[in-house]
Amino acid sequence: MHTLAEGLRLPTNGLDYAILAIYFVVVLGIGFMARASVRTSLDFFLSGRSLPAWVTGLAFVAANLGATEILGMAATGAQYGVAVVHWYWIGAIPAMVFLGLVMMPFYYRSKVRSVPEFLLQRFDRSAHLLSSALFAFAAILIAGVNLYALSIVVEALLGWPQWVAIVVAGLFVLVYITIGGLSSAIYNEVLQFFVILAALIPLTVLGLKRVGGWDAMSDSLTKQHGGDFMTAWGGTGIGDPNPLGANWLTIILGLGFVLSFGYWTTNFAEVQRALSAKNLSAAKRTPLIAAFPKIFIVFAVMIPGLVAAVIVPKIGTPGSDLTYNDAIPLLMQELLPNGVLGIAVTGLLAAFMAGMAANVSSFNTVFTTDIWQRYVVKDRPDTYYLRFGRLITAIGVLASIGTAFIAASFSNIMSYLQTLFSFFNVPMFVVFIIGMFWKRASMKSGVWGLVAGTAAAMINYFWIYKGGIIDIPSDQGANFVSAIVGFVAGAVVMVVVTLFTAPKPEAELAGLVYGTESPSPDEELEEADRAWYRKPALLGWGAIVLAAACYIPYSF
Repeated sequence: MHTLAEGLRLPTNGLDYAILAIYFVVVLGIGFMARASVRTSLDFFLSGRSLPAWVTGLAFVAANLGATEILGMAATGAQYGVAVVHWYWIGAIPAMVFLGLVMMPFYYRSKVRSVPEFLLQRFDRSAHLLSSALFAFAAILIAGVNLYALSIVVEALLGWPQWVAIVVAGLFVLVYITIGGLSSAIYNEVLQFFVILAALIPLTVLGLKRVGGWDAMSDSLTKQHGGDFMTAWGGTGIGDPNPLGANWLTIILGLGFVLSFGYWTTNFAEVQRALSAKNLSAAKRTPLIAAFPKIFIVFAVMIPGLVAAVIVPKIGTPGSDLTYNDAIPLLMQELLPNGVLGIAVTGLLAAFMAGMAANVSSFNTVFTTDIWQRYVVKDRPDTYYLRFGRLITAIGVLASIGTAFIAASFSNIMSYLQTLFSFFNVPMFVVFIIGMFWKRASMKSGVWGLVAGTAAAMINYFWIYKGGIIDIPSDQGANFVSAIVGFVAGAVVMVVVTLFTAPKPEAELAGLVYGTESPSPDEELEEADRAWYRKPALLGWGAIVLAAACYIPYSF
């Protein structure tokens, strides 16, 4: 298991600890204030569907600002260079816009509390149960990644053994989610969004200053790694070598379509934030509002990784005691004065708690409403499920503590996360998207599509890639290929099974298949929601145009 490199202890003092203590008091205070609004299970799991779009939008992007964003993307920048922008401008923005404009109406109108519950309405109980189990398992694994990343910072800050840092950090997150439910997690995520930016911006600015600016950093990394390291598309021709180990086709199909849409449209840790919005218009705007800061956050996580690769040229190589995951703690130690260091540490802890809280809160919702309430203990009073939701939250955190040690065995946690997404999110996406656009897709095709997609992605990764049957240059390249294989296998099996099994009665498909929705009067927009800046379509196109404009400097 990877432990923090010797000498990477952060030089904190009393001022830094004071800033950290104030933050923790505020987080717990928000949890206790949110508790007053938790009276039903709907309040606990979906905040009573009462939150405004700006709150859910910031929570949406903050929920993703966990280990994936901070340690993982900085590690990816140090390992693969400027190609990290693909995860944002190709691998996030289009899918977030699609979620807001196309998929949120299906989620919100059907009054579902989770993504698997939607599959129950569109397909059958077997698809629902399998998707619930797969999602719950994946949520715990991903929460473990965030918890492991959090332990790296605690270890650097306090010098605690890693297992102690993992346990203490997990228990703290448990307290504020159990107290206030999703409202506590969401309002803390809004706070955490601004704290995270306060941590990353000084690290980015001081990092660039340390290496002599962008041009000097670019020259240095080009000499070390070749010209393609500092371009987004350099060397991505089919058959050409490049740092990422993927060509333009696997980047666009594997990352830009399958992995991206699979994550952003079916990952309930994200969708849950939009479902907690006060009305359909606010739910549609949630991912679109989040798309705008997402466009620019890439600079705050990519540049520190590039700077770390200049300061420690051998980072992540067998001859170095630093892994790619150490890029952010390294820069914090090297660059930040006390006070600012306290803000940075607080921001990182906020990021990892946001990511873990998002996955744990989605896990407790899916396990309670989709598995326990539907198949194990039925027809109990609502107070029973509220109590059980708090209990399963504790169990989920304890399980995450165990899976954190799995994440600790990977030198780049981003690669690990993408592997998990190809196994679990991609099959759910192919079943969802075919069911949503193809009325004929039969009830039984859903479960078999899930089985085929998951099995094919795992076989490609563990047998074909790890077994050396096909040479794929990197873990990330293998993840893109696994995602494509899983999507194609799931789609083919769904079509074949549909040809031999009965479709769902057409009367039961209203609002579940594209073109069959029938809006109800209570979904009419308030007059305030008619303003041009509140229209989801304009927000969506604005995000895409802005992301495309950002890409121009990286395309050559």
